Amino acid sequence: MVVSGPGGKQVRQERRINVVLSATRGFLSYAVSVAEAPRAVLGQLYEMGDSRDLPAEAQGEGTGLFYRLRARHRLQEPESAVDRASDEELVDMFMECRCARDRLVVVLLGRVGLRRGQAAGLHRSDCHMLPDSRALGCDYKGPHIHVRRRENSNGAWSKSRESVVLPVDFLVVRAYDQYIDERYSLLGAGGSDFLLVNLFRGVLGSPMTPEAIYELFERLTGRAGLSRMVGPHMARRAFGSNVSDAGGKLDDVQALLGQKHPESARPYIIPDQSRLREAVERVPSPREWRDGGDR
Repeated sequence: MVVSGPGGKQVRQERRINVVLSATRGFLSYAVSVAEAPRAVLGQLYEMGDSRDLPAEAQGEGTGLFYRLRARHRLQEPESAVDRASDEELVDMFMECRCARDRLVVVLLGRVGLRRGQAAGLHRSDCHMLPDSRALGCDYKGPHIHVRRRENSNGAWSKSRESVVLPVDFLVVRAYDQYIDERYSLLGAGGSDFLLVNLFRGVLGSPMTPEAIYELFERLTGRAGLSRMVGPHMARRAFGSNVSDAGGKLDDVQALLGQKHPESARPYIIPDQSRLREAVERVPSPREWRDGGDR
């Protein structure tokens, strides 16, 4: 293990070491497969394991055991803290935006729950902001956005393999309309077919990249004077958590985040502290029990 010196901070953390070990196992396994290394090497890399040490959801529906190879050398990685952006932080960042495009970016992540790659990959034809979209050849009712997985020249990528349709509220529609007016005043009908494009620097009209969205959140965090860095994914978690706080069920959060399985949405639900406080205060006191209250 590499350290910077006696008592110094560990240079390579557990996750980095596990990545190196995984690459080493892959390299040696390939060497065995092409007869460049003895098969005994695999016994030094792996041990036989069975399904009993797997989580219940990974064991499948069958009742019998199944066996698998388990890496011998792997460090236990500490669980990383997962957090959401607060509504106050997102509002402060929204207020620090200097153009309608940047406000739309914050809204797309914080009010629609898009990943930055999905937002950067939106095309103008994906956005149906009219109450009735039948004129556009779409039967989905109300304002909405189509999130599609496609090859994009700006490197944007939707993690979901399947296309999803996400409804949007009036705040998103308003932010979209203001941005379209701004874009038209600067570019006219020109620019790429991507929704979010450069308006003030670089190649005007060229699409924003996912990296540019991350850099935007960095700048907005600094301008707003926030005590921590609020990244794009924290805005996505804020959306999922707000849906839950508003009474949405797990499958609602799953569908709105474009997740395939309901359990995939669970890490995105981080209850607001005020909701936890209200839940505690709803618990009856012992005096209420004695007086015949709910038990």
